[in-house]
Amino acid sequence: MDYRMIVLDLDGTLTNRDKIITPRTKSALMRAQEKGYIVVLASGRPTAGVEPLARELELERFGSYILSYNGGMITNCGTGEIVFSSLIPREANKKIIGLAREHRVDILTYEGEEIITNNRECPYAQIESRINHLPLRQVENMEQYMDFAVPKFLMLEDGDYMVTVEPKVKAAMGRDFSVYRSEPYFLEIMPKGIDKALSLARLLEKIGLTKDQMIACGDGYNDLTMIQYAGLGVAMENAVLPVKNGADYITSSNDEDGVGLVVEKFMLS
Repeated sequence: MDYRMIVLDLDGTLTNRDKIITPRTKSALMRAQEKGYIVVLASGRPTAGVEPLARELELERFGSYILSYNGGMITNCGTGEIVFSSLIPREANKKIIGLAREHRVDILTYEGEEIITNNRECPYAQIESRINHLPLRQVENMEQYMDFAVPKFLMLEDGDYMVTVEPKVKAAMGRDFSVYRSEPYFLEIMPKGIDKALSLARLLEKIGLTKDQMIACGDGYNDLTMIQYAGLGVAMENAVLPVKNGADYITSSNDEDGVGLVVEKFMLS
């Protein structure tokens, strides 16, 4: 098959347990881009949280792409153009923030290169800050402050408690929103119909490729749709079982150059 594009989840896929790209994987991806292949970094992270890895792989030089917020935004790294964006309507912000207060959980969202939160001491907000290398900024009255549209909110609390909060928030937000836990302690609220596969379909149409020309690699539940959609869906050895079951191919783990081996086998051989 004439693959032309590879889509990579970040945490648990592109990066190893230390959150770095291994030398073999980086070398393979650089050689693939030199040959004209397109690399897409596809993550639940905000765009600013993906950009350090995009710079490391020189996506700007090669005109590759960032798919951030689980598909809520696609950015052309070469031009800076936002190819696609889906935002929570501004008028929904107060309701979402009010639900967090009602259920006694912390909350965060994003503004530029900062994470906006009601509680910068929250350990789960600090996890999000570390993952994305973005500073936390505490806002005393978020309902009053949040007068602009954002791609998503995260509610934050211990996983055992979040199990009880999730169905209540789903019921309150209704059918126009997607509410799910990306980690036991992260409850994500996004516009309905946003996932990696749907957004990749939009990108493929824009650049004139088909899904059969796309490889997608991932390890987590939010990678399943793109792995099933791609011409070659690849699960990491460390992937959750549904992703392994839905994949066409299983590669080595993220600590054992799994992505690099895929690039070597299916793009550079």
